Amino acid sequence: MITGSSYDGRRHMHVQIVLFDGFDPLDVVAPYEVLYAGGTASDGAVTVELVSAEGPRDVVSGTGGLMLRATGTLDPARSGLVLVPGASGRVGEPGEVPDTDAESASAWQQDEFIPVLLGRTLTTELPGLLKAAMDNPRITMAAVCGGSLVLAMAGLIEGRNATTHHLGLDMLEATGVHAVHARVVDDGDLVTGAGVTSGLDLGLYLLEREIGPRVAHAVEELFAHERRGTTWRAHGQAPAAL
Repeated sequence: MITGSSYDGRRHMHVQIVLFDGFDPLDVVAPYEVLYAGGTASDGAVTVELVSAEGPRDVVSGTGGLMLRATGTLDPARSGLVLVPGASGRVGEPGEVPDTDAESASAWQQDEFIPVLLGRTLTTELPGLLKAAMDNPRITMAAVCGGSLVLAMAGLIEGRNATTHHLGLDMLEATGVHAVHARVVDDGDLVTGAGVTSGLDLGLYLLEREIGPRVAHAVEELFAHERRGTTWRAHGQAPAAL
């Protein structure tokens, strides 16, 4: 659970959603809207901002050149939630190893393969900031879709339970992560969502977990969205082989 600062005597969750070149817009906008609405429904108990490793800038997504503006720098010292999206582009072969050398990293362009876009984040300041955030006990790390692969390729979630888009589950396993085939996976201070639309369900689950089910239900009704799929938690007895 997030041990954030109080807001008028209540829990306050500040959310930093990370932008990087080639990000998937839906991975960002879906949880942003859910969490922002949760802030309204909770009288300000949730605040959300878009950040990047480089600071305030216009960041180009991988979808048709659509841009969103990061208004701040990812701050690993600030308590709350850090959320990492995936990338949008051409679908590479499952398990494809990204090319992250310096030459390819300097040549980002539209419609590249998703594994390449994800791997290219490793050539920026982002992995170091994400590691510092994960080392902070007052931060919960979250990821949507390929965002889990960004964390995995940076070596930050080896041995942890996580999910990602179904096409990336083998790649997640290859990095030493226990890949769970579920819509949302709660592994304590690491909460991940599967394919792109799971950002809605991830956002609602985080609202329920951190702020409460009544706020989450109010946002769910506002968006006319019924949560779907399995939410897997790292609790209870491990199942025997079936």
